Amino acid sequence: MAPRAYWKGYLKLSLVSCPIALSPAASASERVSFRQINKKTGHRLRQQLIDEETREPVEAEDKGRGYEVDKGVYIEVDDDELEAIQVESRHTIDIDSFVPAAQIDKRFYDSPYYIAPTDSVGQEAFAVIRDAMRGKGMVALGRIVLAKRERVIALEPHGKGMLGTTLRYGYEVRKPEEFFSDIGDVKVPGEMLKLAEHILDTKKGDFDPSEFEDHYETALVELLRKKQAGFKPPKTKERAAAPKNVINLMEALRRSVQAERAAPVQAKKGRKRIEGQREMLLPIEGKESAPRAAAKKSGARRRAG
Repeated sequence: MAPRAYWKGYLKLSLVSCPIALSPAASASERVSFRQINKKTGHRLRQQLIDEETREPVEAEDKGRGYEVDKGVYIEVDDDELEAIQVESRHTIDIDSFVPAAQIDKRFYDSPYYIAPTDSVGQEAFAVIRDAMRGKGMVALGRIVLAKRERVIALEPHGKGMLGTTLRYGYEVRKPEEFFSDIGDVKVPGEMLKLAEHILDTKKGDFDPSEFEDHYETALVELLRKKQAGFKPPKTKERAAAPKNVINLMEALRRSVQAERAAPVQAKKGRKRIEGQREMLLPIEGKESAPRAAAKKSGARRRAG
């Protein structure tokens, strides 16, 4: 089953259009990720917004956006103001032009997406646009609104579908002069150049991403595997087992409540002897109550008279 589409809409070339879906062609979700935890308790930590000056917590409803125009000075921008200038999404990729793929500087490529038709009716129109580009070796340029921002997207054939790659704007790409200006003009000796070219020839091969190993990820997985082998989960409080007979439990609770209510009434009337109580309660020498001792003395005088 194909993953859930990230974006759905239409691909349009002049009067030809077809329904399509975009799905991310790359993902970092397979990488090992960590959570921040409390080392004392082992519990997960939650981040809280703190005012930089007052150091007091900030509630979610008080959180806003601000553009810094000076040190500590911000122009506040409301959500309503941002929504007013957002480009309305028509959920359509209009192809504006076609350019040779070699003309697109690799620095401008951003995020790749797989593009596929969403129904059988639109497959023919989709195939027409795809095969037309494949025959000419051209890349289509269009515009798409993703995450409330308009992006330029380059479309090219990719197997039975298409590959759409969002492009960076010119102001997002840094100029190389900022980084290469300190590199001097070095004249490389011919013999040294030939030796380097020979090394290149011996290491020539084909691009195969399956040969690339993320050594850090491999070492990290092995570390976690070893730690898990000797891992002892923290002790948690044992929960009382659920009663097997809910009806009997409810009846016992009712009786307990009734007994608590009846206790004060019985205390006023005196305790009622429970069958077998005399056999269970043994007299303790020297601990007779005063009324009982007085009754014994009175009986003894009457017998003597």
